[in-house]
Amino acid sequence: MIHKKTCAWIGLGLATALALSGCSAASDAADGTVNLQMVESLTNPARTDVLKGLISDFEAKNPGITVELISPPTEQADQKIQQMLQSGTGVDVLEVRDITVGPFSTNGWLYDMSDELAGWAGWDDLTVNAAKYATNADGKSYYIPYGFYGASLFYRTDLIKEAGFSAPPTSWDELLTQATALQDESKSQFGYAFRGGKNGNTNVVLAIEAYVADQIDQDNAFKLTDGSTIFAAPEAADALETYFALFENASPPSSVAWGYPEMVEGFANGSTGFLLQDPEVIATLEQAQSISVDQWTTAPMPTGPTGKAIQPMATAGWGTAESSEHKAESAKLISFLSEGDASATFTQKNSLVPILKDAADSDFYKTGAWASYVTMNENPDTYITAVQPRDSSWWTDWIQKSDSELQQVLIGQMTQKELLASWDAYWVEKWKNA
Repeated sequence: MIHKKTCAWIGLGLATALALSGCSAASDAADGTVNLQMVESLTNPARTDVLKGLISDFEAKNPGITVELISPPTEQADQKIQQMLQSGTGVDVLEVRDITVGPFSTNGWLYDMSDELAGWAGWDDLTVNAAKYATNADGKSYYIPYGFYGASLFYRTDLIKEAGFSAPPTSWDELLTQATALQDESKSQFGYAFRGGKNGNTNVVLAIEAYVADQIDQDNAFKLTDGSTIFAAPEAADALETYFALFENASPPSSVAWGYPEMVEGFANGSTGFLLQDPEVIATLEQAQSISVDQWTTAPMPTGPTGKAIQPMATAGWGTAESSEHKAESAKLISFLSEGDASATFTQKNSLVPILKDAADSDFYKTGAWASYVTMNENPDTYITAVQPRDSSWWTDWIQKSDSELQQVLIGQMTQKELLASWDAYWVEKWKNA
């Protein structure tokens, strides 16, 4: 794929993207005002409202710059952003995810902001992880993270108490035990919100990583320290046995097709007792009508047999398009969103692990459902931070393959052993040819 300076992607049927972008860059005003076009990916109405408020603050402090926010529906957003980048017009600032930075940068669509950010005072305020992701191994800054997604175990405090448990599960085995005990299909009550649909591979991998946590390569969480893949480890088979037992014994039959929205809804409407998800769900559940805030909270991620778990670092942020004619102004907007009150507002309103060092000291992150994240961060030897190879140029291909094969296991067309062999062979081959 290469840059295209025309709107050839119209023929692909992406009329919505055409309408959103106008298939052209925003025209600068006659008075010299610079107009930036900014595109978000993980769109939802509340988030968009927060962004619009922050953009208004930026415009008030920078009267020579205006910003048009484009908000495609989440399910098609990354594809539409890709098409806009291919066209070479219509986008200055864009949402870059750790799963899109690889292919976007490989194709030359992202601009290295190193020069524009060289004197940025905000560097000193970033956490270690935020600074690490803001500059890649080659010293290039394709995006500044706006926050991090880290899994925790959401659970119904009332249901586990009724089932006779005094505390939430701490391990995958305990999760299976408690979720099975909560299961009562006659009452439409289920133990676990299983992810069998889109991106279902992610939770399978979390289980495997927990079972091999003491052997894992922290710089590549799909690899062990001996160089083999995590899928080749004997413990991976044990992880799958427990994980798929959650589906068989403790999940709604319909969860064979559940993706993110269905999982969250299954927990929010009171039909499931456990949910493994990102902290952004906290805000959603606080507004839920079917369960009250005193009926649920979170616990740290389930551990494997060695008493350890892997915290996968997933993130996204703001970057500049290589085709942008306003790179300095784009970097100015990104800097504004990545520091001070703007950053704190965005992470809190969207329930994200913050990028600023001092944010973790606020009461917001020390109380309630956020307490489990503090616990995990305070115990790094138990909840080990490791980086999945999400910036690989073939990550999208991996997601499609792994989701498809997960489905095959769930419907009995592939064995667990065959799945592990396939995933192991895939990564061995990719790394050999990288």
